[in-house]
Parts: sequence; C-alpha cells; structure tokens
Amino acid sequence: MNIRVQSNIWKIGVIKALRWFMLMMPTIVLFFQENGLSMKEVLLLQSLFSVAVIIFEIPSGYFSDVVGRKATIVLACILSFLGFSIYTISYGFTGFLIAELVLGLGSSFLSGTDSAILYDSLLQANRDGEYKKYEGRLSAVGNFSEALASFAGGLLAVISLRTPIYAEAIVVFFSIPLALTLVEPARKAYKNTEGSIREIAKIVTYCLHQHSELKWLMVYSAIVGASTLTMAWFVQPYFLTVGLPLAYFGIAWGLLNISTGMFSLYAHKIEMTLGRTRSLVMLIFLSFLGSLLLALFQSLWAMVFLLLFYFVRGVNNPIIQDYVNRLITSDMRATVLSVKNLVGRILFAIIGPFIGWITDVYSLQVALITSGSMFLGLGVISLLFLRKYKAV
Repeated sequence: MNIRVQSNIWKIGVIKALRWFMLMMPTIVLFFQENGLSMKEVLLLQSLFSVAVIIFEIPSGYFSDVVGRKATIVLACILSFLGFSIYTISYGFTGFLIAELVLGLGSSFLSGTDSAILYDSLLQANRDGEYKKYEGRLSAVGNFSEALASFAGGLLAVISLRTPIYAEAIVVFFSIPLALTLVEPARKAYKNTEGSIREIAKIVTYCLHQHSELKWLMVYSAIVGASTLTMAWFVQPYFLTVGLPLAYFGIAWGLLNISTGMFSLYAHKIEMTLGRTRSLVMLIFLSFLGSLLLALFQSLWAMVFLLLFYFVRGVNNPIIQDYVNRLITSDMRATVLSVKNLVGRILFAIIGPFIGWITDVYSLQVALITSGSMFLGLGVISLLFLRKYKAV
C-alpha cells in the first residue's frame, strides 16, 4: 500500500506541471486587447478571479478534508479544463469572465489539497521528514513548466493569439485521467458533528485566533507572498520601462520562472544552512531590497535584481508550509492550508489595486518603493509577534 501511496508524489508533480503549463501567459494581455478589452477590464478580470478564489478557498479545503484528496483534485482538473475550454470559444468580456470564475473555482479546489495529499502520502510512508524537499520540488516543477510554456506560447502566438489557448486546453485535459489514478492516503477521518459552515468557522478560528504561532506564520507567509505577487504584475511594466524589446518578453519571463524553480529545489538546503529564524527573516528583507534596487536602477542590466523576488518566491512556500504542516493534524490540513492561501489573496486584493493606482498617478519607481516599504513594515511587525510566540 505504501508503494501505491508514494506514487502520488510523482503524479501530483505531473498534474502541477500540466496545470502550470500556461501557454497563454506571455501574450495574454495582447489577446484580451485583440478581443476589445481595455486595460481596466483586463485588471477587473484578474480581480474577479481572485474574488472567486477567495470565496471558495476555505470551503474547497473543507471539501477536501471531508470528501477526500483524490476527489477534490479530480474536480479541480475538470474545472480547469472547462475554464480553458470556455476561453477558446469566447470573444468578449462576459465569456472571459465566466472562464475566469470557473478557473478560479478550479484553482481553489487544487490549492492546499495538492500539498495536503503530498504530506499525507509521505506521512503514511513514514517519510514526512522529507516534506520540505518534495514541496520544494513541487514548486520547482510548476515554475519549470511555466517557464517552458513561456517559450512555447510565444511561438504558438505567431500563428494566432488564440492558438496558445487551444493548446492549453488540450494540455490541461490530460491532468484528468492522471488525477483519477491517485491513491487516497490514510488519514484521520473528519467528524462533522456540527454542520459544515460551523466546522469551517471552527477551523478558521483555530488558525487565526486560538493558535497564535500558527496565526502569525500564516500572516507572515501572506505578507511575503503578496509582496512577490505584486512584483509579478510589475515585471512587464519594468520590461517596457527599461526598453526590453517585446520579442524578448517571453524569453525573459521564462528565464525568471526557471530561476524560481531552481531556488525551490534548494529551499530545504537553504533552510538547513541558515536555520529557521534567519530563513524567515531573510524573505521579507530580500523582497524589500529587490523593490529598492529596481526603483533606483531602471536599465536593462538592472533586470538582474528581479532575481531577488524570484528567489523569495521560490523558497517561501516550501519553508513556511513545512512549519505550518508540523503544527496541524491531517484531518484539517487542507482546510488550514486553504486558510493560509486565503489570507495571502485577501492581502493582495487589498494592497495590489492601491499600488496599481500609485503606478498610474505617480510612477513605477514610486510604486516600487511604496510597495517594498509597506510590505517590509508589515513583515517586521509579524516577525516580532512570531518572536513573541517563539516561532522565531
């Protein structure tokens, strides 16, 4: 049985690779504009996608804990395929909105559950001590897949801007039969004695109120994650500012994602070398340093400073997620991880538009400094609370 359960490790990796093979990303804005959308509508779509994920993030994690990891991942893969299929036949804002909402629902069902089935599978095989290593590899697989898709998507876009979307729907389809072969790992059964909504509220209260160490780890993870996600939306404007030719956008985007994958692979070794406290403190300070350097130096050679963000992006999840997993039990693992992801998305949804407004009204340089300073301040505050509760 342990051998069958351990097969989940590579299967989750392949599913993540297929899901992250986002062929449409290098030219997605051009595709939207070709179909008559303004930049305001493009950003509105992304906001509504985040809202969909926020709404379903915790219920989907609870669904995973109650119904099972395998069924949840199968549903996530079906929804992802459906979302991209809707994109292939849509030619305006309404169709794209429906596609984004379906994709957001699918993303929420996969978020947290992939890490939960990985940890539970390793736990059943008495290999839970290797979780950081495999979570790092899982992150690396996703980033390598996204990088490869950046190169391929750029080539397919030469045919037409819609061609990468057709290809992406086909790629995502193959995740469905693979998900059906997953083995449900043994775990403590979740006893629903008070009703779904009340049970979810109970777990959320436990995460964000009763367990102080867990709460501040989640808050800190959200701050670090939101800082790198915000920067991800600054990357293409920065490319334009420094004069990078449009033909090289896909290549640069792909190389950045490759770097993230490389950093993820070595996350466990970095944490072992630096230790828990230094690893956590390093994340937010490197994120701030990246913002400052990019604001001060806006030229092609300064693009190397983007690697600071992609380093943080690569090691953040494996390091912090391992700490979180050690503080919770398997019966609530997916729900708790969904709460963690939810906190990050809420923070980004609040701060992201504000930073975008600063970019429009003032400049990219001012936005970078404001963003970096804001996240640094929030990060330091959360680190002080973590120290108080002896997490660092």
